[in-house]
This record gives sequence, C-alpha cells and structure tokens, in this order.
Amino acid sequence: MNPPTQRVEPRVLLHSYPYITVIGVVANPSEEAVVREFFELFKTPWEFCQPGRSYSVVLCADGSNPSRYETNLVLVYGGKTLAADAALGIAALASGKGQLLEHGQFHIPIYGTNLAFEAAQGSAGTDRRGGPVWKSTVDRRTVIRIGYDLFAEVRTLLTQGQPVANAAIPTLELHIALLRSLIVGNGVALVEIPPVPEGYRLIACLTHDIDHPLLRRHMFDHTMFGFLYRATLGSLMNAVRGKLGWSEARRNWAAALKLPRVYLGLAKDPWAEFDRYTELEAGAPSSFFVIPFAGRAGRKRDSAAPSARAAGYGAVDIKPQLESVISAGCEVGLHGIDAWMDAAAGREEMAEVRRVTGQQEIGVRMHWLYFDEQSPAALEQAGASYDSTVGYNETIGFRAGTSQVYQPLESSRLLELPLHVMDTALFYPAYLNLSAEEAKARTGSLLDSVVHHGGCVTVNWHDRSIAAERLWGEAYTDLVKTLRAKGAWFATASECVAWFRERRAVRFEVQLDGTVRASLQMPAAGTTLPPMMMRTHTDIFRPAKDGVLHATAESKAAKAVDALEASRA
Repeated sequence: MNPPTQRVEPRVLLHSYPYITVIGVVANPSEEAVVREFFELFKTPWEFCQPGRSYSVVLCADGSNPSRYETNLVLVYGGKTLAADAALGIAALASGKGQLLEHGQFHIPIYGTNLAFEAAQGSAGTDRRGGPVWKSTVDRRTVIRIGYDLFAEVRTLLTQGQPVANAAIPTLELHIALLRSLIVGNGVALVEIPPVPEGYRLIACLTHDIDHPLLRRHMFDHTMFGFLYRATLGSLMNAVRGKLGWSEARRNWAAALKLPRVYLGLAKDPWAEFDRYTELEAGAPSSFFVIPFAGRAGRKRDSAAPSARAAGYGAVDIKPQLESVISAGCEVGLHGIDAWMDAAAGREEMAEVRRVTGQQEIGVRMHWLYFDEQSPAALEQAGASYDSTVGYNETIGFRAGTSQVYQPLESSRLLELPLHVMDTALFYPAYLNLSAEEAKARTGSLLDSVVHHGGCVTVNWHDRSIAAERLWGEAYTDLVKTLRAKGAWFATASECVAWFRERRAVRFEVQLDGTVRASLQMPAAGTTLPPMMMRTHTDIFRPAKDGVLHATAESKAAKAVDALEASRA
C-alpha cells in the first residue's frame, strides 16, 4: 500500500524571485471567488491591484478606465461596450452570444455575450485587423481589448459546464493559454507552476465504478434480462456488423448458457472478477467507487429516482474483494446514492464505506453522475475528501473545460477531480457507439489535449466492463499502455487530488521592493507525491531547462531555485 500523503509538522520553504511579472487584477467584487480560482489553475504571480503600486501588466475586468493604472501593458476584458472604449478609441463592430472566438491559433467557445471590434488605427506596428481582440498603443502603453467577460466564462464552466457539442474542447485551459500568449507575446515575462509533475507529461487517474460486481445477485430483473439479450442476440448482431469478433461472441454465448449453473453455485460468476483490474493495470494504482447499500435507488431533487438505479449489492457484500484491491495499493471511495443532495445521507453512506474498508479519507463519485450546483456544498458538509462526478454520461471530454483538479465555487475545501473518459460513453449504442479503433482515436485526441495543456485525465472503466457480455478489457489495456507511452504519472484519485492541493498551497507574495516570494508548505517525509516545476515564459531569459520546484526535499528545492536564478540574462 502506498504511504500516506498527509503532512506531519510541515515546514515553510521560502524563495524570492526579482524581476518576475506580477499581474495586477481589477475585477468586480462579486467575482472575487472566480478570480481566485482562475489563478489557482493559472498558477502565476498575481494580486488584486493595490493603490500606488506599478505592475508590468494589468488585467482589467470591471469595465473601468485602465488609464489610471501604472503599467506598460493593460488587458481589458468585457463582452459589452464599456465606458472606457470610447476614450481608448475602440469601436465595436458586432456583438453576439454563444459564439466561437477565433484569434490566431485560438478557437474558444464563448458562452456569454461577446464583441468584435473594428481594426485599430494608430502608430506603426499597431494591429490593424478587426476581430475579437483589439490592440493599439494608447498614451505610450499597449492596450489589448478582448471582447468577452473572462471571469463570467470561467464561472459558467465551473458551475454549469459545457454542452456535449463542445465536450472535446478544453475551454478553460484555452482561456489560460490565450491570456498567457497575450502577455508573453508583448514582451512581459511570466513564471508559473504548470499542472503536471516534474518528469511527467500528464497525470493518469484510473477509476472504476462498482455497479454490478455479482451477476448472481440479479435474478429475473432488468439487469439479468439485459445481460441475456446483449450476450446472445446482441452479440450475434454485433458480430455480423463486424463490431465484435466471432470468438468474443462465442464467449458471450457460453456465459449466457452457464447462467443457471451460476445461480446454483456450480459455475463461477462471470462478473466476479473486478479485482482483476490490479493485474491489467500492472502496478498502476487505481480507485474503486463502491455503492454502500443494496436496494436503494435514491432520489432526484423533486422525485424518486428510477428503480433501476438501485444496486443489487452493498459494500459489505464484496468486503473480501475490497480488501484485496486495498492491499494492492488501490483506494476505495463512495459511489454515492443521495450524498449529492443530502449531507446527512452522505455522512451515512461514507460511514458505511469506512466501516467496511477501514479507510478514513473517503472520496466520492455519484451513481449515475447525479450532480448539480448545490452538490459540492452538500458533499463538503458530509465530509468527503474530494468529488469526481463532473463529467458526461453520453460522451467523453471536458465538461468543466479543464483537465485540472479545481475547487467548486460553492465549496471552501472540497476539490473536484473531473471525469473525462468513460467506457459506456464510448461503446453504448445509445451514446457514441464506437468501435475499438474509433474509441482509440477519440481518446487519443483527448489525451493529446491533456499533454499539451497539462493536468489529469480521469478514466472510468466499470467493474463488469472487462467481463462478459461487454468484453471491453482489451480496449482498456490498450488505453493504459497508451497512457504509459505518453509519459503519465499514474495516481489514485486521492493522490492526484493531494498533488493539486500541494500546488494550490504555493503562495506568491509581492514584496515592497518588487520581488516575488514563493512559499511552499513542505509535506511529510516519505510522501510519494512527485515534485512540481517552475516554468518560465519570457524572451529576456536565456534558453534553459525548466526549473524544478521540488515539494519533497528542501535541498532539491533550493537547487532548483538556484538553477532558475542562473538562467537569467
């Protein structure tokens, strides 16, 4: 089992960085929580603008005139015509809502109102092209006007999420990338801690929802009849269509024929092998989300949930299997029933998983992905360590527009590990209905996005998906191999969330002399979390390998800072 990642007697590590850009932010007070969360995802030095302090760049998002701020570069966001636009000589060309922003290499869905501008007029070197980004020199400072409300867009992504049509687009990451590009592209230096550990290209979080671990617990119900249909007639049709090999079809027919012997206890249950995942994953730790109580369908906000949502087992019914996967270094979390809407129910459900497993820190993924804007607060009150429900049932992709662990705006402690890839979304006829090759291409494109932007890809492969009648084990094994080839750090859900908590714990403090001090609480000795990186984006630094900010050893951290200092011109 992996060593615990909890801190014991943490130390504070301090290092100062002169000449590093601090972004001064001007925003409406109502958006303070959104601003703070945005800059936890774009982990770079920033602060709300302080009177009398000069900044290399000011991000203005409250509609005020930016001329009153002492800076060489000002970025003005707003999806409506601002009072300052006329003073700056900015003329709106068109307005709309729910459009695609196209600027250079960037194609970003905008869910609120947005503007396009007439080409700027001015001195040599001014960008004269019209579009959603306007740039000119005003009073000897560079002014860039961006035609949408950045923090309103971030709020939408972190609360409502994206429609299925835009699932493949990491929209929030693109907002970060555009801001970074506008700053660095105008000669201003940036440092940031990217959302991926040093030495890796992405984080892989393998998870499994345990819905049907034992077929014999389903007799003459919809689950049994569904199994028989898919294993027999469904397999035949898929084999004829070329979506299933004839050898796999024969395996399904054999599983259907022995079903009476399974009920009599004379044959092995075809679904009783979810702990085989530890073999398929070859040492990569994974997370199993288990339903606490059998026979409970739970509720919707305004009515009872469908009876089909009730599971045929409870956590206690598979205690030996859970002990087996825990001993293999995996974790067990709650596959919640009513925890998403009822803190008292959540406490009861988590208490049952704690009782069965002996684990105290319990994360959550809701059964059938039930979730709404009030869920983070309910789960936090219930004592959940994290949630991993935000994702799609019908497709794969970035529901919250991000590959990063984030803090929902309705919570003060709970972090969300978004869900990106689910087997049923890939293969169910009612959803994407892909072949194995098509699924590989679709997931490959998503993984490329995560590698490009950094962050985690969270995979959910259900317990019976490697068994008859689904037989999706080969596709899963191939996905795990692809993740290894792309340089993933494999982490349980708890480990992934813990790493992002460490990253969030880094604080950039602006000193009176203009230097920036980075402070990091050091974790306990023996932690298995990999170190963080400090990455530079600038033309005034000589080319050098990325500095590394190690969160596991003070001497290594100091060495990394020295390397960063030495890279300056």
